[in-house]
Amino acid sequence: MARILLAEDDEAVRSFVKRALELDRHTVVAAEDGAAAAEVLQDDDDGFDLMLSDIKMPVMDGIALALVAARDKPQMPILLMTGFADQRERASGLDGLVHDVVTKPFSLAEIRQAVTDAIVGINRDERRLMA
Repeated sequence: MARILLAEDDEAVRSFVKRALELDRHTVVAAEDGAAAAEVLQDDDDGFDLMLSDIKMPVMDGIALALVAARDKPQMPILLMTGFADQRERASGLDGLVHDVVTKPFSLAEIRQAVTDAIVGINRDERRLMA
């Protein structure tokens, strides 16, 4: 069970992902955009085991948030999600900072597995080799 910071501007997606991760008994702190998530990170004393963020959001996007998180919490894994191919390409430059980018739409099982993999440090290529 992990403590996860979730940044997602779409209420429906945010609720879906939060409930999905709570099924695995994770504690999820949800923020409606990157700026709100950055404030949560700054004010947090307990630490997060993972940050899961949408890339395309108003105010502060997920890439800017990932840069802030990597600077302030370098030990915390970062998982991004997006439904836009161009945003996925933007994130490819963050390979050293971001564990993976999950493509939307995703199933309940897919997001749960991606989060588990990020927390334990398994990347998709390793998972394919294990199967």
